Amino acid sequence: MAANNENGRVVGIDLGTTNSLVAYMEGSTPVVIPGVDGSNLVPSVVALDPVQADGGRPTVTVGNSARQALIETPERVIYSVKRLMGRSLAEARNEQKFFAFRIAEDSEEGPDSNEVPRVQLGELRFTPPEISAYVLRQLKRNAERFFGAPVTQAVITVPAYFNDAQRQATKDAGRMAGLDVLRLVNEPTAAALAYGLDRAKEGTIAVYDLGGGTFDISILKLRDGIFEVRSTNGDTHLGGDDIDNLLLTIALDEIFAEHGVDLRQHPSAVQAMRKAAIDAKIQLSYQPAASFDIELPNGDRYQREIPREVYEDLIQPILERTAGPCKQAMLDAGVLPEQIDEVVLVGGSTRIPAVQQLVENLFHLSARGKKPHTELNPDEVVALGAAVQADILAGSSKATEELLLLDVTPLSLGIEALGGTVAKIIQRNSTIPASATEHFTTGVDGQANVAIHVVQGERELAADCRSLARFDLKGIPPMSAGLPRIEVKFLIDADGILQVSAREQRSGKQAQIEVKPTYGLTDEQVENMILDSFDHAEEDFSKRLLIEARNEADTILSAVERAPRNPAWAQLTAEEKENIETAQTYLVSIKAGEDQNAIREATVALDQATRRFAELMMEAAVSTAIRGKTMETAGEEMGDEIQAPHPMARAEFK
Repeated sequence: MAANNENGRVVGIDLGTTNSLVAYMEGSTPVVIPGVDGSNLVPSVVALDPVQADGGRPTVTVGNSARQALIETPERVIYSVKRLMGRSLAEARNEQKFFAFRIAEDSEEGPDSNEVPRVQLGELRFTPPEISAYVLRQLKRNAERFFGAPVTQAVITVPAYFNDAQRQATKDAGRMAGLDVLRLVNEPTAAALAYGLDRAKEGTIAVYDLGGGTFDISILKLRDGIFEVRSTNGDTHLGGDDIDNLLLTIALDEIFAEHGVDLRQHPSAVQAMRKAAIDAKIQLSYQPAASFDIELPNGDRYQREIPREVYEDLIQPILERTAGPCKQAMLDAGVLPEQIDEVVLVGGSTRIPAVQQLVENLFHLSARGKKPHTELNPDEVVALGAAVQADILAGSSKATEELLLLDVTPLSLGIEALGGTVAKIIQRNSTIPASATEHFTTGVDGQANVAIHVVQGERELAADCRSLARFDLKGIPPMSAGLPRIEVKFLIDADGILQVSAREQRSGKQAQIEVKPTYGLTDEQVENMILDSFDHAEEDFSKRLLIEARNEADTILSAVERAPRNPAWAQLTAEEKENIETAQTYLVSIKAGEDQNAIREATVALDQATRRFAELMMEAAVSTAIRGKTMETAGEEMGDEIQAPHPMARAEFK
């Protein structure tokens, strides 16, 4: 039977780029629920029917009927909307060159390019989550028809490399569809459950998922029934769609060159050609050649045969883009190819023989007499795993009651610190749910407000990372720089959604935010986020060291500028004062330079010159603290001051 709890049935849903599925647990076996047409796959295509004669609101259709409308009325159809989930308006516009849908003209772009795009379907406009909600509603109806009972709860899968904005958009779509989304689970993780790899005592598993629009690679560690995702990597803009677009572009260019017909001016003809390209791609996974034979609008015919060898040469650059993330994921997990016990292939694009050969080479399988797992239908395996996860959450059967699933966050999370550096609070590949706390202080005397900028990424400078959110901690009592103790807590829930809170411990002032993801990141930046951190590691680290050296210099210079106002200054000799002033002048003169070593040496020199002054200040502070008080009381007050974080001990807030 399906997973149940007191709130009703729980199903697993694979909300895919090309196709979507819903599944449940029948006893100890996950099973996909067919639609009314008998097909397990529901094409992730949404269409708006023609305007009704009586002027009523057009009907929205989903699945195979909508896919048929793609040829007849392409301007009223959208597919691959998963490409737009959580994307900015600017990013959505970059997708238009290969799709028939149009971005609504009233989708105005602001200064941060972070508006949610709206798709124009006929006379109506929809956001990507609204479109996905239609697909989810269809899956919900399929399940309710199958069970003869309401379905209100679901586990929905997402690519492991989906960022916070994309995950939040998926949850929003679920809520619009009338579903309580209990968990978002990474697609590769779900696939491992579907294959029953938990039955082994232990092992290391790689899940290679090449779907229609995204590529993910995950390294999982199995130990005593516990799945732990050791690392994830991937490409949010790579999949079978890219192969379709490549074949389509080649055909369109050849038709224009040979027949003088620009099919791009004929949307219906373009979609017919796209379908032919997809059919050819499928044929070439099983046959040595495939043919195009299309009638053109001018009556000519476009005919071409593509041998598999030519096809594989054409798509090789696309497939090779999966190799880098695979190697990086193994490096992050600390394993060699030979230490991978099992490799699971997921996604329809893994049916391509060249993909399977690439995987065998990447993980050195042939030399060990192994093959990647392809026993299950690669289009269904993620949905089957989602059903297992749903059963785990519902606690419905003995088959899953002992399973525990741990996911990880694919990118580091932190805050922007003084000088624009990043103070990472949760490191990439940390197991989630996750919580981490760090303490910071201020860098300016009397600072009453602290601006907290939350970022995501692997670079050393905030400007090179992805901005997630900003909020202010206000009302901090005026104190000298370095005395406020600000506790910043990051919490990532089971769905990978981030909450950030900040509290000044002395005053109790606090603020928090549930990060509502912002946009403004190009596809290229998303894809190369981790690789860029390695490519620029030396440069970034040098910049960070220079910024930290300047921050350290500013801290001691600020203290020295205030020194003459302290009574202890009068106790210094003329020579000591002159040495301090000389060291101070020299540090000021080189602080703006690019030599961080010279700045640090000058800072150390000034620190040494002021050492006796610091001792005199401490003696005066101790004398004042104990005057008229017990030793215990004075000790507590002095301890409170000593424990305060030094501005140089932690990255400071801006």
